[in-house]
Amino acid sequence: MMKQKQLFIYLIGAMLLLSACGFQSGYQPDNVNPYPEQLEQVQRAVDQYSENTGGLLPIKERDQTVDQFIKYPVDFMKIVPSIMGQVPPNSFEAGGFYQYIIWDVEENPTVKLVDLRATDILRDLNFRRSINGYAPIAETLAEGVYALDYEKMGYSSEVTVPSPYSTAQLPLVAIGTGEIFIDYSLELNLKLQELDEPVEPGTDIRDLLIDDSPIVPAYSLPYTVNEDNEPIFMLPE
Repeated sequence: MMKQKQLFIYLIGAMLLLSACGFQSGYQPDNVNPYPEQLEQVQRAVDQYSENTGGLLPIKERDQTVDQFIKYPVDFMKIVPSIMGQVPPNSFEAGGFYQYIIWDVEENPTVKLVDLRATDILRDLNFRRSINGYAPIAETLAEGVYALDYEKMGYSSEVTVPSPYSTAQLPLVAIGTGEIFIDYSLELNLKLQELDEPVEPGTDIRDLLIDDSPIVPAYSLPYTVNEDNEPIFMLPE
């Protein structure tokens, strides 16, 4: 009886530990990968829904000022269980790290992913910024784009976020309004080096990331190239 009681206490402790680590019911560590079969399954369901409804898409309504990469999240309530059996295990709705969205809704509705690992970091930064109403600046990186002074915001070191494209850690930048964005320059530079021909200046080169990956560069500023075919920020005039 004593051994059964000890086992029960151990199991309760283990469950509390998993809960504290962020593991939710039905969530397994290997579900953080954007498995192609899950994307394909959702794409088929989106296509079927569109066919059934005369061209409508199963998306949630969002403010049109929202970041273009998170503007059209998939509304799984419209396709589960009527078209597909369950939401993907790696989706936000199932406790995973990915928000399923629809990209290019007008021309070629395509299911893509937003990596949500950065959202808590950005939320904390914006909270600290809201305390004093502005984001303290360490230096100017480009016209209208700034590096943050993390020490003044109460951090002991520079804050970065995990790249959704590699094992790199990506820095963060701010613009004059105080809005904070992920800097994808590192990943864009790698993509540019793979091209056979230079990109036309003025072109938004974030498409290089979108075309080669199921993950979109959410929470980013527009980028183009300079005369050396290197990525630079492209802010509105």
